[in-house]
Amino acid sequence: MAPGGYFGRALVVDAGSGTSSVLPLDEEVLRGYLGGAGLGTWLMHRLAPPGADPLGAQAPLAFVFSPLVGTPLTTSAKFAVVAKSPLTGMLNDALSSSHFAISGKLTGHDAIVVRGACDRPSALLIDGDGARLADAADLWGLPAAHAEQRLRERLGRGWRAAAIGPAGEAQVRYATISHDGRHAGRGGLGAVLGAKRVKAVAVRAATKVAPADPGAVLAAARDLRARSFGPATAKYRELGTLANLLAFNAISALPTRNFQAATFAGAPRLAAEELAGLRTVARNSCASCTIGCEHIYAGGGRKMRVEYENVFALGPMCGVSDPDAVLAASGLCDELGLDTISAGGTIAWAMECAERGLIDAPWLRFGDADALMRALAEIGAREGLGDLLAEGSRRAAEQVGGDAAEFAPHVKGLELPGYEPRTMHAMALGLAVNSRGADHNRSGAYEADLSGDLDRFAGGDAQVAAAIETEDRAAVMDSLVLCKFLRGVFREPFEEWAALLSAVTGWDADGAELRRTARRIVLAKRVFNIREGWQPGDDWLPERLLSQPVETSSGRVAALAPERLRAMISGYYAARGLDAEGRPAPADLAGLGLR
Repeated sequence: MAPGGYFGRALVVDAGSGTSSVLPLDEEVLRGYLGGAGLGTWLMHRLAPPGADPLGAQAPLAFVFSPLVGTPLTTSAKFAVVAKSPLTGMLNDALSSSHFAISGKLTGHDAIVVRGACDRPSALLIDGDGARLADAADLWGLPAAHAEQRLRERLGRGWRAAAIGPAGEAQVRYATISHDGRHAGRGGLGAVLGAKRVKAVAVRAATKVAPADPGAVLAAARDLRARSFGPATAKYRELGTLANLLAFNAISALPTRNFQAATFAGAPRLAAEELAGLRTVARNSCASCTIGCEHIYAGGGRKMRVEYENVFALGPMCGVSDPDAVLAASGLCDELGLDTISAGGTIAWAMECAERGLIDAPWLRFGDADALMRALAEIGAREGLGDLLAEGSRRAAEQVGGDAAEFAPHVKGLELPGYEPRTMHAMALGLAVNSRGADHNRSGAYEADLSGDLDRFAGGDAQVAAAIETEDRAAVMDSLVLCKFLRGVFREPFEEWAALLSAVTGWDADGAELRRTARRIVLAKRVFNIREGWQPGDDWLPERLLSQPVETSSGRVAALAPERLRAMISGYYAARGLDAEGRPAPADLAGLGLR
């Protein structure tokens, strides 16, 4: 019998034939990798052929749930989409929240894995009757939200769907998977579904799963709900993550014009404090969430969910300060199904290339809102310059040549988020060594930089310890799966998470066990990447960030010397038990339970 909260099986569907099989998940695997990003990592080791093309038919893509999904614990209606990224060529997990998580798990599976490819546009349907394919020719070409709505109207009550937009169909390497207005955004997993000609995956609950101790889970849910209304989440409820914009600008941590500056004069026009009273139309919550961080804005004739990262990437990063233009660009990304961070980063790089004469695009200039919209439209259709930019900044820079690669804003092919590494050295390390690439959700080392406890301009041993701690915490939260916005409500995170897990599963877990689990998951991700061709040089930052200092608003010149970054990376490797090149010892591989 499976532990509480689990079914003990994954459904593996062949999109080419429409057939499916069940992969048993024994308790050792479940306890070792939990669910979400952790279990997804194990599944990729098990099911992904080494060296497989991420856009090839045999490359698997997994929707992975967790034991907490379906419980009353706040923010637990989350899931991970896991695959080898077509953008980075390495492991990618993209998390999101919606009713899809609940319905998907209650099909009776801890994960749904899609392999193979359809011979025509199709939708994959999964419920109590199993898996089957349905024609989706009339959905092809539609925005994901429209396709999802039409499919649910066709199928009837109880169905939930995750779909791709036109960018996924065109196999843009940073296309998203969307559902209920939310997105599994980073790493291009929408392109993986597009390559399989799967427009949507629709699920309908068919069963139930009980926790081991319902009373304990309910008591924990009440306590966590009460704490979720406290000061640790107030920022997200009141203004959302866009509240970060002015704060980051004030401390010279807001990347501007492709990391040529760390402050943006137009930031006040884009700030939540300015926009909230003028353009907010609603505030929503994710499924099973009490925080309510989702702020819906209107602009450019569209309504869209606004976060710090999409405003940063389409605003300061591209030099655009017109709030209506930035909101319209964000809405267009939603319609096309584009990751806003990679889209904005790649376009900002192209704007600089155009200014330098490296590409022939005289229309593409920093600060030009019309150029931003045109570039997004061309990317989504892979037309004109968009065909190059759809490859992401790393591949595009390789094609352009010259010194274009020196200012391409990526790590491992994944474009950088809105944090300035030269003024945030703990975050610089986290971005460099993270398995997904330049990512702020799998390494929250910026917390140390913003804490005031460390000198954020002088990375050293304390920054190494902070990067490891936040990476370990993220590994557990992303596998349970719980929202990162809850992290501030936990006083003793690993012990408290172990208590939640024990109440659901019946295990006698403690904080020490979850710390070991975190290390296991982090290492398993690295091992997958090594298998797929990772090299030590991949754990590094763009040349610009290491050779060009940036002036802060106080007049101080901030720099990140290559020697400092190398010392922090070496310290990280040593603390993780890796060799000088970032590879694990054979003895450590044996404890990962990969086979």
